[in-house]
Amino acid sequence: MINADGLESGDKIPSERELSERLNVGRSSVREALRALELLGLIETRRGEGTFIRDFRGNQLVQLLSTFILQDEKAKQDVFETKNLIEMDCLRLAIQRMGKKSILNLIEQVKNNQLDDDEFFYRIIENADNHLFLRMWIILKDYYNSLHLGLIDYKHDNYLFLLEALAEKDEEKTLTAYRNLRNLTSFVTNTNKF
Repeated sequence: MINADGLESGDKIPSERELSERLNVGRSSVREALRALELLGLIETRRGEGTFIRDFRGNQLVQLLSTFILQDEKAKQDVFETKNLIEMDCLRLAIQRMGKKSILNLIEQVKNNQLDDDEFFYRIIENADNHLFLRMWIILKDYYNSLHLGLIDYKHDNYLFLLEALAEKDEEKTLTAYRNLRNLTSFVTNTNKF
């Protein structure tokens, strides 16, 4: 309905009565759903004005959902695997699409310790020029970071090896450098996916 009505952040949503009629459900169901959406920070009610769509990108939705979704080890492993697969696929795309100038710029930033791991891969994925991959990776990264597994201190040189392989447009060398950076050697033999 939000898409059909072309509603965006800041727009007023229909009243409970109108929602009840349009969705063909009782008003109590609508009221419950609206309360849940407000708890998630997706809408806000302004006394005397109505209910409005909030800009959900800035809220803590990922952290909230992760407390429910990521309770078991299998789900955590799935996030880890999927995040790594997206990063590897984006490296393959970056080999084809990333220009020398962008790679040299990243090398300089790594040498000057200007990027953390998330910023580094954000730049790689951005240069892979696939908007859907970027959006999926951001969500998975946020889920992964919400697991509070502790900061992993990746070796500075491994980023440089990865960028050198990327500059050479060598897929095998790039993916090997990635596996070394992520320390995936034991993970690789267990899943046969990498």
